[in-house]
Amino acid sequence: MPQTTPRDSAATRRRLLQAAREEFTARGIAGARVDRIAAAANANKAQIYHYFGDKDGLFDAVLERFTEDAVGAVPIDAEDLPAYAARLFDYHLDHPDLLRLVTWARLEGRTTPSTQAQRTTSYRRRADAIKKAQQDGKVNDTLSASQILDMIESLAVGWTTTARGLLLDTQTLKRERNTYRSGIAEAVQRIVRTR
Repeated sequence: MPQTTPRDSAATRRRLLQAAREEFTARGIAGARVDRIAAAANANKAQIYHYFGDKDGLFDAVLERFTEDAVGAVPIDAEDLPAYAARLFDYHLDHPDLLRLVTWARLEGRTTPSTQAQRTTSYRRRADAIKKAQQDGKVNDTLSASQILDMIESLAVGWTTTARGLLLDTQTLKRERNTYRSGIAEAVQRIVRTR
């Protein structure tokens, strides 16, 4: 058996993670097949077990990578929450695989301590930024910082799920994108506006 170099090993892991991301996003954990993942990655099943332990370990690695990428992708600006909501909307509309993978994880009761810690830290950081803006008089304090953050995420992220379920063609989705982004920003403006 030929020896593999660290570079070969890293490249194989990357290919396996990419192929697994596509397989898990399309089929969930239960429906995913390691033989399809290995074939798509130009690898063999033994490498999956070597690098990730099993299919669950591979899913966890994919979820952690997705979470790492997403957590810092849309930095919060608590002094301009409507613009933050618009950027969050754009990010999730442009990255539908993230929401799909997270939905599979929730449906199948999967998370990892690392993923949960990343999400919790990110959530606290964003809520604290809103709380500071409230204390500075720049954001309405009728609702708590956590309530405002939850509403922003529900508006921005939730619409992408609705849109994909209702708008069947990509042309309509592209045409309506600016209208919905503006509507989300306006709704957030009304929520956070100081009296």
